[in-house]
Amino acid sequence: MTHSSVPAPSPDQETLFAAAAADYARYRPGVPEAAVRLLADTLRGRADPVLLDLGTGTGQVPLALRHAVPDLAHIEAVDVSRQMLDRARAALAPVLGRCTLTLVHATADEYQPPAPQPGEAVLRPALVTCCRSYHWMPGPAVLDMADRVTAPDAAVAIMGDGSLWTHQAEWTRALREVIQAYLGSERRAGTRTTYTEPRRSYQEDLAASAFTEVSEHRYPVARTWTPAAVVGYLRSTSFAHPDLFQERHEAFEAEAHHLLDTYAKDGTLQEEAVFTVLLARRPKAAS
Repeated sequence: MTHSSVPAPSPDQETLFAAAAADYARYRPGVPEAAVRLLADTLRGRADPVLLDLGTGTGQVPLALRHAVPDLAHIEAVDVSRQMLDRARAALAPVLGRCTLTLVHATADEYQPPAPQPGEAVLRPALVTCCRSYHWMPGPAVLDMADRVTAPDAAVAIMGDGSLWTHQAEWTRALREVIQAYLGSERRAGTRTTYTEPRRSYQEDLAASAFTEVSEHRYPVARTWTPAAVVGYLRSTSFAHPDLFQERHEAFEAEAHHLLDTYAKDGTLQEEAVFTVLLARRPKAAS
């Protein structure tokens, strides 16, 4: 089932993510198993738990939790891109079983739960997840929405691990310099804007929300990339998407691939990242 919340995402948002869907599905790293276990534990022992995944992309988080939580009853997957939602549907459909799925074409802050059918209860998510997506969202408005729609004892998980733009290694610094040589020194965020750091940290957003009981969980992750996979990953990003380079994209990819080949050892490149989960709940007295 697919439905749209109102207002719909802007055309700029649609364009930014739509063209990246295939490369995102193929090249973006998944969620570490330790983080999946942490999220699954928040749903353990609940009857018919509901997951609300904001900025679902290709459905990585729902897919991981569907395998980890056999009793998961329903998934609400929200994204601004219909193409991303199509990829999420394709990934999730074979594993749903008795779990139901609603794909919601909307911005996260404007999400509204579907109206229940006669005799049905209103869906109250027990877990809200934002994986590598919260920085695209108006955070306080998203947390206000989560407060309105979730179960009293629900958890909110904001998680991510940066990107190859932010990763500090010799090969990623050199790669970033190549990107900047083509696109300028500022980090791009699509064809119209540059990236700006949030005015407040995620922790500050949570402290000002209903979800003030926060625990931080950090999971070291070692990844092995091939030069071809890094180039494919870059196509899925807002800072090195093909549209940014226009007619120079082919030249950029050739130069980037050559650079990565010079840094690769036995054909591979190493990334040492930290996947961080901020797991937040309302104070117990408010439950």
